[in-house]
Amino acid sequence: MAFGITDLKKGQIFQLDGEPFRVVEYSQKVMGRGGSIVNVKIKSLIDGKVLSKTFKGNESIEPADVSNQTVQYLYNDGEIFYFMNNDTFEQFEIARDIIGDQSGYLKEGDNVQAQLFDGRVINVELPKNVYLEVTYAEDVVKGDTTSSVLKDATLETGVVVKVPAFIKQGDIISVDTSSGAYRERKKD
Repeated sequence: MAFGITDLKKGQIFQLDGEPFRVVEYSQKVMGRGGSIVNVKIKSLIDGKVLSKTFKGNESIEPADVSNQTVQYLYNDGEIFYFMNNDTFEQFEIARDIIGDQSGYLKEGDNVQAQLFDGRVINVELPKNVYLEVTYAEDVVKGDTTSSVLKDATLETGVVVKVPAFIKQGDIISVDTSSGAYRERKKD
């Protein structure tokens, strides 16, 4: 059940040369006599590479059979991350290079979404925001307490983020997993 290139939109998942891709950017140019050209930036869901691709008006694209499943993050040994399916208790592993920068926001016991393609796990999607404890934060210089001053804080997973001056060790903060930006301090 193929679909036309004009049906593509940002965020859509499709299959190209047997590999699943997600549309990151989309633009369409309408040519004379009803033809059109679609330029897209696509990201591979298997290896994370971003490609630019141009499709002509009469081409068709196959949808990718990608499904999501809630899994629990167990632990990692530095290179391999271990997860467990919450329904079947089946365990599986994913290499560090597939997890990428997201590894700094994974905490043991967290539930995340695993993406499956042809029955195998190809990627893990974290929630948009996660709460993590600050394990180290520099002290503020007395009198320098304006909210625009940022300092480094180390979180329980080892990742370092920029936080406002009032954040101290032991605080639990919300971090945006896509940008690594501080969002807010958790209210008690």
